[in-house]
Amino acid sequence: MRIIEMWQASSKPTISFELFPARSEKGAESLEKAIEALAGLKPNFVSVTFGAGGSTREGSYQLVEKLKNQKGLEVVAYFAGYGLGPDDITSVLDSYRDIGLDNILVVRGDPPREDENFEPHPQSMSYASDLIKFIRPRYDYCLGTAGYPEGHIEAESREKDLEYLKLKVDNGAEYIITNYFYDNRFFFEFLKRCRTTGIDVPIIPGVMPIYSIKMMETLAGLCGATITEEIRRGIAALPEGDKEALLNFGIEFATNKCRELLKAGVPGLHIYTMDRSKSAIGIVNNLRDEGLI
Repeated sequence: MRIIEMWQASSKPTISFELFPARSEKGAESLEKAIEALAGLKPNFVSVTFGAGGSTREGSYQLVEKLKNQKGLEVVAYFAGYGLGPDDITSVLDSYRDIGLDNILVVRGDPPREDENFEPHPQSMSYASDLIKFIRPRYDYCLGTAGYPEGHIEAESREKDLEYLKLKVDNGAEYIITNYFYDNRFFFEFLKRCRTTGIDVPIIPGVMPIYSIKMMETLAGLCGATITEEIRRGIAALPEGDKEALLNFGIEFATNKCRELLKAGVPGLHIYTMDRSKSAIGIVNNLRDEGLI
């Protein structure tokens, strides 16, 4: 089913989860447990990431195929085209089409950090907007793209970042899933600016629970998300080193944020699970107990 049809047909907001291919045997075991637990929540869809420079190409395909055809879940496959030439792009997209996939989330992607010798294909495309323009006339996928409420970390300004987002939509993106943010004001301001600019596709906020202090700091540094004083004060009040207390704080904080977003009328919530399930289960159950989803 095309993702855009879910928002058109349903009066309830969607719930979705992001997963990524495991890179080790231990990671594969954790991922399998997470899939079983998250599938039990009956999400509207799940997304699967695609490694920089195609580094998880095979693993992404296998995970997409498993989730769709073995687990019966609707899947959105990320496609990060950085460094890939036209033949590689069509090869990946053909393989997804052959297993019946309907939905792709197109992002530029980054250079592979683990491969210092990586050389982009001379015909590779520099921007997600170029990838969408290439894909749109060749495939019937429901195409989505990423949005950045606080601006992409490489953007020269939020205004310029919004121009690029508008171009992606003009080139064929039908929905937007945002990077995560800890302060809803960033999302509401972003949404207002999008609508003023003429971006009228569904915009789904990304939600990142707090899994650990180290992960929170690392990810925020990589993507430019602001860690609020509310979060820092809340963590400071917890017993030092109490992982369970931190996890519960993160669930409660995310639930409060999601509650506000849902009451404001967002079409869905996309939870970045980091291949874990406990936080997502806590958040979703809290919101369902309140009848919000």
